[in-house]
Amino acid sequence: MPKMKTKRGAAKRFKVRPGGTIKRAQAFKRHILTKRKTKNKRQLRGMVEVHASDAAHVRAMMPYA
Repeated sequence: MPKMKTKRGAAKRFKVRPGGTIKRAQAFKRHILTKRKTKNKRQLRGMVEVHASDAAHVRAMMPYA
């Protein structure tokens, strides 16, 4: 049986924590930021946990993570 391949796009976007939860970056922080309030942009910083309903899909894309 050949090895399963990791989806490289998913590997760049998600990180698996030691406890098994998956973290991701916040969306809506790439461009057209001049119209956004400073508070809103500040709150979009950092990483958040992937929702439980999406976690299985992310794990399937990264079989060895």
